[in-house]
Amino acid sequence: MPGVEGFMYPNEIELQWSVLIVLYPFLTGLVAGAFILASLERVFRVQAVKPTYRLALLTALSFLLVAPLPLQLHLGHPERSFEMYLTPHRSSAMAMFGFVYLWYLMAVLVLEIWLDYRRDIVLLSESTTGWRRGIYRMMALGSHNLSERALAVDERVGYLITVIGIPSAFLLHGYVGFIFGSVKANPWWSTPLMPVVFIFSAMVSGIAAVMLLYMLMTWARGQSIDMPCVDTIARYLFYTFIIDFGLEMLDLIHRIYEADESFRSLDFMVHTKLYMSHIVVQIVLGTVTPIALLAWTQLLKFSEMARKRIYVLAGCLTMIGIFAMRWNIVIGGQLFSKSFLGYTTYKMGLVAREGLLVAIVLTVLPFVILWVLVKLLPPWGDRISGPLPDTTPAH
Repeated sequence: MPGVEGFMYPNEIELQWSVLIVLYPFLTGLVAGAFILASLERVFRVQAVKPTYRLALLTALSFLLVAPLPLQLHLGHPERSFEMYLTPHRSSAMAMFGFVYLWYLMAVLVLEIWLDYRRDIVLLSESTTGWRRGIYRMMALGSHNLSERALAVDERVGYLITVIGIPSAFLLHGYVGFIFGSVKANPWWSTPLMPVVFIFSAMVSGIAAVMLLYMLMTWARGQSIDMPCVDTIARYLFYTFIIDFGLEMLDLIHRIYEADESFRSLDFMVHTKLYMSHIVVQIVLGTVTPIALLAWTQLLKFSEMARKRIYVLAGCLTMIGIFAMRWNIVIGGQLFSKSFLGYTTYKMGLVAREGLLVAIVLTVLPFVILWVLVKLLPPWGDRISGPLPDTTPAH
């Protein structure tokens, strides 16, 4: 056949981006969403969600510490990542990620947590013994002034950092969508709505994750769940989910209306290779069902126990749906050729550098870090009590 000679079908090559690249935007999304939930109490004064404020900050830090690891493993030579700091390239969105990451980690998240916990850290450095005392003294960074004026400064600076952190959180995750959306050669990714969809889906996943963690940890501690807090979080999750779903449907309607030369190929892929992950898992189970469950709780009155069960189910389905969305974007965008003449299949190994086992370890690792942080810095509402020092050294 003329015009076919020398053509290589996509099923003869391997995908360049694996499950680790799926995991990377999923983890960064949890960071951004958890921080936005924390800002509701600190900046917007939504007092109902105060019981989850510290937990949301620690959750964001736990996932932020693990977020770069999928990229490092994907590189093969992790030491090459330092080149972005040694030879900064402002025209590369990927290269600028290192600076965005360090800014958000050190200048925003860690500093806000330290300011919020500084009083508790100082008191713990005086009341504990052994190795724990040494850790708290290192965390105090030589700052032992607990005067009312010093604590007021902590509060004002912490508020300012949170205000700065909101656009920083959007930038941290929005740039991921920007990278995909700027790939003009791939019609599945190339849309100006991609960064916005990524930001709102990040808020959805982060809010759902903190809600589930709060309910699980409170139950594990044998304490009663603050239902006004969970009801408020579920309400914000519902509102954000509606916006996120609306943006995704707007993008879909635009693609259908435009119907360019790539539409037939994308439509075929959605109805075949991505039918289960996109239609069934992402849209039906991971989007429509949790939205319906959350709407149900807003319209009807349920008992406390029934609301808890609905929130847990909706939260779990939300996490599955957001991960499926990341999967369909990253993996789905690589399953068809640039000529739209062939398709390939992604095969994920079990034990490999970018296999399923590594992905599971990277998913569990943030929860291990969170467990350690919760042991060192309890996120629960009650402040640590203790006598304030009589002296007021320089803050």
